[in-house]
Amino acid sequence: MSAAYATFGLTPATRAGGVLADGGYQVHRDFVDFVVDGRPLLFRLADLDAVSPLASDVPPAIFTEHVRGLLGESEPPLPGGRFVIYGCPECADLACGAVTAVIERDGEDYVWRDFAWQTGEHADLELNGYHGMGPFRFRGPEYRAALDALAAGTGAPYPPRRRVLLIGPRVAVMARLAAALRTIGIGADITQDATGVTAGELRGYGAVAFGRAVSEDRRSAVLDAFERAGAAVARVDGLAPVVPLLVAQIEQALDRGAPPRRLGSLCAAGGAADVEVTSACRVRVTAYRLGLLGRAHVRDVFDGVLEPGRHRIPLDPKAVRGESFVVARTTGSVLVRPVGR
Repeated sequence: MSAAYATFGLTPATRAGGVLADGGYQVHRDFVDFVVDGRPLLFRLADLDAVSPLASDVPPAIFTEHVRGLLGESEPPLPGGRFVIYGCPECADLACGAVTAVIERDGEDYVWRDFAWQTGEHADLELNGYHGMGPFRFRGPEYRAALDALAAGTGAPYPPRRRVLLIGPRVAVMARLAAALRTIGIGADITQDATGVTAGELRGYGAVAFGRAVSEDRRSAVLDAFERAGAAVARVDGLAPVVPLLVAQIEQALDRGAPPRRLGSLCAAGGAADVEVTSACRVRVTAYRLGLLGRAHVRDVFDGVLEPGRHRIPLDPKAVRGESFVVARTTGSVLVRPVGR
């Protein structure tokens, strides 16, 4: 079998959670992605919402079994020597669809080939194969070193646990927000005053979110408490008392890791949203508008695959009338911006 050598590595990755416009949820997942020739392998799959089996929330025994499989030390879970490379982020059920590939040893080398989309026991390469993707030949020492380090806990570490402190007087909004965050895997606590919270506990938060009714003096006091505790925390100033919008803001604030992001930038003004993407991916853009009585109006304005570069997406004037905001979301990240006038 002939194939040019490709480099192999691992990198922390996320599948951004969120509260969707239709009221549904998508769970936040931290996982390890495969890096082939310096680029995350998932980035080659433009319209895929999936995670690798090397996720932070799977039991240790299952995690170890996946690593052993990638090393060729255990039997393939699917016929034809096939392994799951990416699966459903919600349930990991093969029936939802998965990217699979044959992984085999060739002397000291490891070869990944015959990538396919699979929803049953057997893969149909003619119908569902990823033609033009692979085969990838990896040098054995480099490949084994990366996976051995991961199994030993010294390689591609996951981001720290995502946890946010919510500050605000509107108890009902804060309670709904905390419940939504916990549903998607983000820890959330509510308080009116952080001055009594211990330094060790404050250092466990990645962000602090303020409701719009919180005074600037109160915000400064809370931030001073974090500073005295030596806690580097992201500040979130809530744009509006709309739970899905606040969840997106907090997701954006917590996304401070090093992995490359598919969403480069977002701005909205003049009846359009400008979205920059760094690699082909599916992007959803949602508009939120506050009515005269404070009622939230939600409109999905775009859902499709965008190629790398900057794209202008028209916004219906009715969807962004008055005080309004846009949220752009893709597999690994989310961006939130107010709509400028």
